[in-house]
Amino acid sequence: MPDFPIVDAHVHLWDPSYFRMEWLDGNARLGKRFGLEEYAEHTAGIEVEALVYLEVDLARDYRLLEAKWVADLAQQDDRIKGIVASAPVEYGNQVRAFLDALVSTSPRVKGVRRLTQGEADPEYCLQPRFLDGIRLLPEYGLSFDIGINFRQLGPSVEMVRRCPETQFILDHIGKPNIREQKMEPWKGQIEDLATLQNVVCKVSGVATETRGEEWEIEEVAPYIEHVLTCFGEDRVVYGGDWPVVLNGSSYKRWAETLEQITASRSDEFKRKLWNTNAKKFYRLEEDEAAD
Repeated sequence: MPDFPIVDAHVHLWDPSYFRMEWLDGNARLGKRFGLEEYAEHTAGIEVEALVYLEVDLARDYRLLEAKWVADLAQQDDRIKGIVASAPVEYGNQVRAFLDALVSTSPRVKGVRRLTQGEADPEYCLQPRFLDGIRLLPEYGLSFDIGINFRQLGPSVEMVRRCPETQFILDHIGKPNIREQKMEPWKGQIEDLATLQNVVCKVSGVATETRGEEWEIEEVAPYIEHVLTCFGEDRVVYGGDWPVVLNGSSYKRWAETLEQITASRSDEFKRKLWNTNAKKFYRLEEDEAAD
């Protein structure tokens, strides 16, 4: 592991006995509590300086409560420096009331996400009202996490292009089709996305797109190398995607895999990837006195 503390820019915490999480019904591996204690166990031996909490696709009725719940958790563990909350940006200008309430929850709320990976229409993110909601985010000091798979990557490039004032971060390198070892059209679309300066790429969620727990480093390396090359050292950040990562890997195996793939990179590149880029994008060092 790096010889300096890391920032984990993609962490989930949940308790399905407390919040309704429909997508975990019947999931024996993930359908249980994964809290701060469990995160500490799974990251033992890795010095995590700070982490960013990502919304966990709760049932809609709970989504505004989620940010408050995580802000309270941050009082137990100050390493929770950032919160990316769920927000119904598809409401367009009518999302203002939600955003007003959201940002008043805590200064740790740094961004929002509205997952579209499950939408039947790959161009869901290009609906006029969806774009209107996205364009409001800079007014609230919020960024947008792009939660998709490779099927929605092309339209997502256009979304970023149409919202030049909004800051975006692509989660899980766009979930390429690693399972079938297909690079295109993902490869070319990543190249297109990287030309837009208002987006960075989160190197996370790769292990869960493989053929299962038996994957080899050679299967994931070309995808990771491609985003590192396209986005460069200033626009890539590390994410553990815990505990979802457990569908394809232990936390440590994923971190060690990325460390091995980037072994030949400069010390400056590594520090940016594992630490400082996440702090900069999510504004993790802003004053939290109002918390």
